[in-house]
Amino acid sequence: MECTLAELESYARKISSQEPDVLAELNRNTHARMLRPRMLSGHLQGRLLELMSRMLCPQRILEIGTYTGYSAICLARGLAPGGLLHTIDHNPELEDFARQYIDKAGLSDRIILHTGEALEVIPALEERFDMVFIDADKENYVRYFDLAMDKLRPGGVILADNVLWGGKVLGGQETSQEGQTGTDRETRGIIRFNEHVSQHPGVLNMLLPFRDGLMICMKQAENQGSFPD
Repeated sequence: MECTLAELESYARKISSQEPDVLAELNRNTHARMLRPRMLSGHLQGRLLELMSRMLCPQRILEIGTYTGYSAICLARGLAPGGLLHTIDHNPELEDFARQYIDKAGLSDRIILHTGEALEVIPALEERFDMVFIDADKENYVRYFDLAMDKLRPGGVILADNVLWGGKVLGGQETSQEGQTGTDRETRGIIRFNEHVSQHPGVLNMLLPFRDGLMICMKQAENQGSFPD
């Protein structure tokens, strides 16, 4: 019997560890009150982020793109004792909503919210990060990645969401005389990012075809040179 992707995802949610109550409430209220609720990480991706964080046991996490705080809560649940997560969002109207659920999750002392442009906030952070999650405006993904690499410890991990971008990465990649691909800015941003990461000698990477695509990168150790084939 053939199954649809939606049926398989429903089965995966059923079999996976249950969504914590505070995250289930945040999930419901984001869908009820926000204009673009699909930006939420959701149950399965949230569990994946939490598991990866728990396996890495990071002292410092950087998140670029807070939205309503779901992924920040998931990532922060895996922090090492005394660890901190810095999360950045440009929309001040979301801060109170996100902070409400961060408080409910008991993580207000472990998550630092920054409101502003990430391209300006990141250079000002005097931190060395173990883990980075990028889920913001797609046209700046390459710039976020490069800034994050500068502050990521060797062996640290960068995750980037939406790198399949609804399948748009596979179409419309013809290049015009001006050097622009025949797609919208966000799609071009994702295509540039994927190519940038795949050609970067300082990371070992995998594009995981999960949900809308998750790029996983590990930074090489200093003085190691490129990863061997």
